[in-house]
Amino acid sequence: MFYEPSKGHGLPHDPSKAIVAPRPIGWISTLNGAGEINLAPYSFFNAVSTRPFIVWFSSEGEKDSASFAQETGEFVANLVSRDLAEKMNYTSVNAPRGVNEFVYADLAMAPSRLVKPPRVAAAPAALECRVTEVFRPKALDGTPTSAVVVAGEVVCVHIDDAFLKDGLFDTTKAGNVARLGYMDYASVDEVFSMRRPRWGKD
Repeated sequence: MFYEPSKGHGLPHDPSKAIVAPRPIGWISTLNGAGEINLAPYSFFNAVSTRPFIVWFSSEGEKDSASFAQETGEFVANLVSRDLAEKMNYTSVNAPRGVNEFVYADLAMAPSRLVKPPRVAAAPAALECRVTEVFRPKALDGTPTSAVVVAGEVVCVHIDDAFLKDGLFDTTKAGNVARLGYMDYASVDEVFSMRRPRWGKD
């Protein structure tokens, strides 16, 4: 099969999100200037660099997470573990602006250390972030897309000690959840290791 995205794919559902997968989920908590709290999952999420540690999430449209983060300059990216997947899904509800999804999904909040938005208390790890850049990617013709990309430098990292094993974060124990496209998700239940080759050495 071959198709040009601008001309349509002819399939029952768009395969693009299933092809670019699995995608880690950033469970983004934010707070606006009025003190309203928002929590929502974003599968357009990832790390950009380690020094400095920068992550980003992309909102398809100006949703609360993006607008709150722009307003206050802060957000928290919470990790979704397998046992939190259903709660995460609840927080994807199209609730009216100002609804606290922590309350809606019956999730406990924990205070952050260096930013004001709370974090998900039960998350195996959470990244406190300060916004460094907000931009709209452009299409080939130069017009801005509807996507709003929010990048933030991680200023504080929380890791639940229960998920540390010999000084390493245990992704299989956490069962990190990723989006596969359509209505499908996956969780990490197996890992394998490979050392990066070095030129001139076996």
